[in-house]
Amino acid sequence: MRIGRLLLALTLVLSLFGQLGTETGLQPVALQPYLAYLAAQEPETVISVIVQKETAATVVETRVTDLGGTITADLSIIQGFAALLPAGMVPELARTPGVKTVSFDAPMVETDCADCTTTGQLSNTYIRAIRADQVWGQLQGQGIGVAVVDSGVNWQTDLYTVQGQNRVVANVAFHNGYNATTFDAYSHGSHVAGIIGGNGRSSNGAIIGVAPQSRIINVKVSDDLNQGSGTALSVVQGLQWVLQNKATYNIRVVNLSLNSAVPEAYNTSPINAAVEVLWFNGIVVVASAGNRGSGAIYPPANDPFIITVGATDDRGTAAISDDVVAGYSAYGIATGVLTKPELVAPGRNIVSLMGNSGQGLPAAHPGNVVSVGGARYFRMSGTSMAAPMVAGAVALLLQDEPRLTPDQVKYRLMATANKSWGGYSASTAGAGYLDVAAAINGNSTQSANTGVAASRLLWTGAKPVTWTSVNWNSVNWNSVNWNSVNWNSVNWNSTYWGP
Repeated sequence: MRIGRLLLALTLVLSLFGQLGTETGLQPVALQPYLAYLAAQEPETVISVIVQKETAATVVETRVTDLGGTITADLSIIQGFAALLPAGMVPELARTPGVKTVSFDAPMVETDCADCTTTGQLSNTYIRAIRADQVWGQLQGQGIGVAVVDSGVNWQTDLYTVQGQNRVVANVAFHNGYNATTFDAYSHGSHVAGIIGGNGRSSNGAIIGVAPQSRIINVKVSDDLNQGSGTALSVVQGLQWVLQNKATYNIRVVNLSLNSAVPEAYNTSPINAAVEVLWFNGIVVVASAGNRGSGAIYPPANDPFIITVGATDDRGTAAISDDVVAGYSAYGIATGVLTKPELVAPGRNIVSLMGNSGQGLPAAHPGNVVSVGGARYFRMSGTSMAAPMVAGAVALLLQDEPRLTPDQVKYRLMATANKSWGGYSASTAGAGYLDVAAAINGNSTQSANTGVAASRLLWTGAKPVTWTSVNWNSVNWNSVNWNSVNWNSVNWNSTYWGP
């Protein structure tokens, strides 16, 4: 499909239909305006959609076949499925009894960037800026599994223990594009993994991640071509695998340095529904805010439950007094009155691991390949780099206090965030600058998200959730009617390559 042209058209459509991320308080409509546009303009184009159903009956799947479509994936996590069918048939499918929502399986975009980096400081100052090093004497993330839902993770020295044990303890892939292995030929996922858990062995300790002994779970959801793009379908499949395997690998944290390529309300987005299912099952979800600046918060960053992270420019110094929120860092109203992001962390000129220097981002930006301690690393900027700093901080906090719930973790991080820096503004930086030492030394067990309504997609599945009496571990994939959602594409727009 001509994704570039379609996304350009989508921008024009949104100017007519309004911001889709605005919450109205009404039941979600079954058909996205963008799908209606595609049906009218390109009726013969075969597109991928995500459908969420009202019931477990298979009448909707039968209707897809009758309309000339093909079921491509089961998505029991949201009581739905993915399908291919001509765009012109989608409105008919949306009118089928039992359909809750139909969503476009839009491309996802990474949240790193190629033209925002400079040739300034290459030292790993962000660790001291967020004060992670001050807790390393007791805590380094041992035993905590962090799922990196991204473009894959390459096994390399900084992800092995000094005893030679690989800390990338699981590897799965959910995409059908180029390089169907779990390895990272694009370099985005490896960079993110290094920020979370690199131990600095190759750089003689110069480049170290936030939780340098944490365990990495590699969940590859993107192609290595087309700017490492994935889709909402591949992301939801990856999240479903995380839930199914959380106990096996002690997965306590998920990092999503990606955003949907199109705006969508959290009440209708399948990605938002999926991250909420993880959240209610005790997994802290951290997502990049995106690099669209003011007023552009796309799934999953717009979900009210999860921790959304914006980016600062740390000016290459450990002191944060001169730090400012990066101009590209997305912020704004996400769900009616809720503002995003919750936190900010360094996201400019971050040096971390890379995949293969001859492919993907390093090949496209050779000037960003740097030598540290005789080893080659890669420099990137964006909220894609800020989010894994928070994910690593969560790993440290949960190692220290493993019984904390995601709501308690979120509250603690926000309550201890630093507001005492010159560039602080609540509208762009939320609760403030990530402060790892303050969070670890805090003692609050209060919960965030009090009174927040969960995605409406969780209300009407085979096992709908009663939100007046929700308990941890009470929400499963069958709480969502996956046959009624729109499978929009996802890309990595949290990487920023500006000046």
